[in-house]
Amino acid sequence: MPDSSESKFAARMRELRLERGISLRELARIAIYGKSYLHELETGMKEPTQQAAQRIDDALGAGGELVALASTGMRRREVIARAGIAVALPQTILSYGRQVGAGVPQQIIQRTARLRRIDDYLGGADTYDLYTTELNSTARLIREGKYSGTTGRALVAVLSEQAQLAGWAAFDAGRHGDAERLYRMSLAAACDAEDQALVGNAMAFLAYQELALGRPATDTATAACDAADSAVTPGVRALLHMRCAWTHAVNGQPDDVERHLGIGVACLTEPDDRPEPDWVYWVDHREAEIMTGRCWTVLRRPLRAIAVLEAALTRYEDTHARDKALYLSWLADAYLDVNEVEQSCATAARAVRLSAGVGSNRPGQRIEAFVSRLGPYALLPCVAELRGLVKDQARRRPTRVASPGTQ
Repeated sequence: MPDSSESKFAARMRELRLERGISLRELARIAIYGKSYLHELETGMKEPTQQAAQRIDDALGAGGELVALASTGMRRREVIARAGIAVALPQTILSYGRQVGAGVPQQIIQRTARLRRIDDYLGGADTYDLYTTELNSTARLIREGKYSGTTGRALVAVLSEQAQLAGWAAFDAGRHGDAERLYRMSLAAACDAEDQALVGNAMAFLAYQELALGRPATDTATAACDAADSAVTPGVRALLHMRCAWTHAVNGQPDDVERHLGIGVACLTEPDDRPEPDWVYWVDHREAEIMTGRCWTVLRRPLRAIAVLEAALTRYEDTHARDKALYLSWLADAYLDVNEVEQSCATAARAVRLSAGVGSNRPGQRIEAFVSRLGPYALLPCVAELRGLVKDQARRRPTRVASPGTQ
């Protein structure tokens, strides 16, 4: 059976073909493919290649929609393969009631690093259960295992790291009650393990959670930087200061934004022989550019935002669909702020198509916020087309229900 993303491609291909009154034979002639092959794609018996999706998309005038659906299918298959490798790692490290050797925490860290890479491709609704299962396994190992004090502290640090990962998945899926609980668990574990980097990151996550709930967050974000600034690696400091810059941007404080962004960028060029923790593997100059663009967009400085976001997004792969869709939504906002309505709508449409099928609430929320700004331009064709696309994607989006007690 094809997975849900592949079924979406097949169903949408058939729908578009019938809407345009094109027979399979005629589509085969236009797209230069065999009729039997197109029939297999349309019924979900075969998976489209990227080239086939592009040619069929062009033939049906789908504006990239079929390409996006095919990319989602390939992305999910790749991620499932990677997850399979991770899940297939030896489970002996999670045997309970045994002596836990000094090397076990590092084995779990390596396993967690593999699982963390799934977040590059899937949203929190897809990864939450997997990450919480790993967290619960480590918690049980801590409760029931036998180990030295040094190994115990290392296990508690791993628990903190896994709680942050599970909390992030909950946050991304809109499960804010679960996210806050997991972040606080992470902070307590990081303090017990005396790991200042994880202490700072837990506090930075809590600041993001406060922003999501409309609470003041700058004090928490500043405390995160203070907690870790003198003790941690440059990559960790860069991350904490960039996240602090974001909280100040949302709070409308441009001087503080500029200061923390400057510190974050400087950290990225700071020489240091210490290895960075795996959980900052994605922090680099491109991410600093994106955070800079996001901050200046929120502060309504679009001319500063557009150039940096455009440059960074040209180096951002479509396979990272959730994140790229989010960043495109800020670029769309910046274009609208300089009255480039058509360009802003085209950019938002790219975000809508990229986020199709992604298990994250955040791209949809960002796009809804953008569309709400288009009232004064309602009569423009590009606005009507974008609203139609958003409505169509919302109709096709599977319903995701949060667990009881979460909002």
